[in-house]
Amino acid sequence: MSNQLTERLNAILPKITSPDFLGGQKIGGEVPFHVFDYPAEDELRIREHLTFLIDKLPKQAPDLKVAHVNLFDFLIDYIKGRGYFEKSLEKERALGSAKAVKSIKSIASAEKLADHFNNVIMGNQPDLVLVSGVGSSYPIIRTHELLNNLHKHMGLTPLVMFYPGVYDKITLKLFGKASLAFDSSSTDRKRKARYYRAFRLID
Repeated sequence: MSNQLTERLNAILPKITSPDFLGGQKIGGEVPFHVFDYPAEDELRIREHLTFLIDKLPKQAPDLKVAHVNLFDFLIDYIKGRGYFEKSLEKERALGSAKAVKSIKSIASAEKLADHFNNVIMGNQPDLVLVSGVGSSYPIIRTHELLNNLHKHMGLTPLVMFYPGVYDKITLKLFGKASLAFDSSSTDRKRKARYYRAFRLID
């Protein structure tokens, strides 16, 4: 792991527990969404650091109510809750992964998932939301679509998304590959939809 990534990881805890961060200061009234991007090959190290953060946060900031959402687990729970999990497995065995993914996406749109996120996660009124599992939940969950649909639910609650790819403050590129951020067959309007405005948590 690079020294640069180590330094960025070490800067997370003081950043997300600072009064300025939690109070939405210095963001000019924007939605308090933050992205921590990292090389996909460092996924296991990021998971280890998330475990460290979740253990450390109650000790360093005991009054801070933190919610950690793994998008893959969140998606599975959502599908199971709608009685579709076994059906999706049967469809994958019979028709292949592509057909199964398409079928799941029909019941798990970004809007529906955002509404479920609001009910399950935001209903507990957390002070901070940490989101992981972006790579594992792809291609069913498209990050930019989910974030756009979460705007109306989050209010002033800061959200930090751990993103295995590149975020240049304009475009989200999953796994660092433009081909996964943009479909070459997309119209200009769809291509622009992949642009997303958030803050890089740590530069």
